[in-house]
Parts: sequence; C-alpha cells; structure tokens
Amino acid sequence: MNVTTSLIENSINKSFTYENYRKHVSALLADGLSTGNTQSEDLTHYSTLNETRMNRLDKTIHVPDEIKEKLGKLKKQHTLLVISEGWCGDAAQIVPVMNKLVAESDKLDLKIVLRDENDELMNDYLTNGARSIPKLVLVESDTLVARGSWGPRPHDAAKLIMDDKAKHGVVTPQAKEDLQRWYLHDKGISTMEEITLLLENAENM
Repeated sequence: MNVTTSLIENSINKSFTYENYRKHVSALLADGLSTGNTQSEDLTHYSTLNETRMNRLDKTIHVPDEIKEKLGKLKKQHTLLVISEGWCGDAAQIVPVMNKLVAESDKLDLKIVLRDENDELMNDYLTNGARSIPKLVLVESDTLVARGSWGPRPHDAAKLIMDDKAKHGVVTPQAKEDLQRWYLHDKGISTMEEITLLLENAENM
C-alpha cells in the first residue's frame, strides 16, 4: 500500500473535528437526511440511533490509568485520520472512544472524513475488498506519512461477526444483537488497547 502524503494532506484538509462531525450529522438529521451518497429511511433511522449511542458514550467512556500511562510516553505527534459515516453502527461505538483517547494526550489529534466523499482514501484501506468503516489511518503528523491502519472493529468483535457469517452465509440479526451487547460490556477497552498498541508500534518507525 502506497498512500501518498498529498492524499493524506488533502484528506486532513477537508476533515472534521469530532465536535464538528457530531454537529454535521445532527444538522443533516434535523432535515431528515443522513451522511453519504445514499438516502433512505433506514439510514436516517440508524443515524438517529447512533446519535443516542454517541451521546451516551461521550458521558460514560473512561480511559483506564494504564492506557493513560502509555499515552504519556508518546514522543511523536500522531493524527488519527478516521473514515466514517453517521449511519454506521460500528462508527458510533468506536469514534467516541477514539475521541476520549485523543483527549488524554497532546501528542494526538483526531480528524474524521466521510467515506462517500473520500473514495481514493477509502479504496486504499479496504478490508477484505470491502469499504468497511470506521477505518483508522494512523498518520505521523510532522511528515504526513501513514504508519498503520486499524478497523473496522476490535479483534474480538470482528471475530464474532466473521464466525457468524462463516456459519450462516450472512450476518444474522442475532449476531448484530450480540455485537451491540459485546460493545456495551467491553466499554471501549479493546478499541483503546488496540489503538494504543498501534501508536506504540508507530513510535518505533
């Protein structure tokens, strides 16, 4: 994968902060719309559910002391460039966690871009050929070099869905319920741990 620094720069230049991303999604919802190229009642419904989820996570997610300690050892500046959409259920569970993580370190910055408005970047970070989101591109802020990627789900959550799809050929409604329950019990810890490990690896590049 050879992602050019100019593509990274262009993506960051048209990105949202977390606060502005939330405002953008909310403003569209007020007009009965969702983010993305496709509009439907289902996507608007998902976006509405996700607003509630993100509001809850903004209030309840806490970064454990051991992760704060690891973040405190970061020496380089890193940008978490995240591909997302307002209707995406996994993004609603994960992006607020990323925001909490970034708030713990002055070495971290969070930038969010919309998948359907950033085809070139998305196509460089496919997951098994699919445009799965959220997708994190970890960027060294000073050089704009991509140092790794993560997503669309933490390992155990991804395994839950992959196992169900392998067994049934499609992702079942039960698996979708199980996934939401998994996120609820995990409290963002797996996402924090995996992204922190990605950051630690990037520090050594």
